[in-house]
Amino acid sequence: MAPRANWKGFLRLSLVTCPVALYPATSESEKISFNQLNRQTGHRIKYLKVDADTGDEVPNEDIVKGYELDKGQYIEVSKEELEEIGLESTRTIEIDEFVDKPDIDPRYLIRPYYIRPDGKVGHDAFAVIRETIREMNKVAIGRVVLTNREHIIALEPMDKGLVGTLLRYPYEVRSEAEYFDEIQNVKVTKDMLDLARHIVNQKAGRFEPEKFEDHYETALIDLINQKRAGKVITPKSKPAATNVVDLMEALRRSVGKEAAPAKAGKPARKAKKASPGQKEMLMSIEGKKPAKETAVKKPATGARRKSA
Repeated sequence: MAPRANWKGFLRLSLVTCPVALYPATSESEKISFNQLNRQTGHRIKYLKVDADTGDEVPNEDIVKGYELDKGQYIEVSKEELEEIGLESTRTIEIDEFVDKPDIDPRYLIRPYYIRPDGKVGHDAFAVIRETIREMNKVAIGRVVLTNREHIIALEPMDKGLVGTLLRYPYEVRSEAEYFDEIQNVKVTKDMLDLARHIVNQKAGRFEPEKFEDHYETALIDLINQKRAGKVITPKSKPAATNVVDLMEALRRSVGKEAAPAKAGKPARKAKKASPGQKEMLMSIEGKKPAKETAVKKPATGARRKSA
C-alpha cells in the first residue's frame, strides 16, 4: 500500500490542469534508530515544552509562532494568519518554464517525490503533461507549498508518473569561493594523470544502487545482536594513518594494487546485492531470546529491525 500523500492539489501547464497527489520517494524508516534513556533507571527520556522564564509546562494550544526582532522582543504570528497568505502554489503546481537537466546545479537538489493523478479523473491531462516533458527532453520547473513553505520543484517523467525534486533557493546555497580560494594551484603532470586515469579505468563500472551495502547499518545490527547475546564488546583496532611522501610512487602502487586480482587469475569478487531496504541485514533475534551464531548469516523470513 502506498504511503499517505504529503500534498494534494493540481498540476497545471497553461490551461491544462489535472488533480495530482505527491508522495515521498525516499524513506529512512528501515534504518536502525535509538531512543534516549536514563542511564540510572533505564527509562526513556521525555521532552516537555516549558516556559523559558517560569519553567512551567505549556500546552500545545497556548503555543504560537514568534519572530524575534530584538533580544527578548517577538512579533507573534498565528496559524490563521499564515494560512491567509494564500499563495496559489498552496493548491497548484504551476509549471513556469522548461530547462535542460544539465543546467540544474546539483547543490540545489533537496529530495525527490513521486507525483501521480489523484483519483479517477484527469489521467488524460496528466499524460499530456508527462509526455510533453518526455518528448521535449526537458525538466519542468514549478512551485509548490509544503510544510508552510513555498519550494521550487523540478518535474521529470518516470515510467507512468512524474518525479518532482524540491530545489533550494539561491540564498540557501553557500558560495564555493570562501572554501576554495585557499586551495593551491598545483601543476599536475601528464604522467600523474596517466596513472590516475589507469586507476579509474580499473575501477570503472555501472551505477547499480542495489549492490550497495550500508556498512555502518550492518555494524550496528551486529553490535546489537552481540549485546543481546551477552557477548563482551571489544574495541576494534583503528587502521594506522599513512603519509604519502612520493605522489608518483603512491600512484604506481595504486595501479599495482587495483590490478593485483586480475594478475592472480582470480575472478573479481561480485558485489553483494542488497534487497530493497537491505532486508538481508535484519537482526537475527526475535523477541528477547539470545542470538545463535548461525542465525546472523540467514535471518528468519519476515523479521523486522527493532530500535534499541
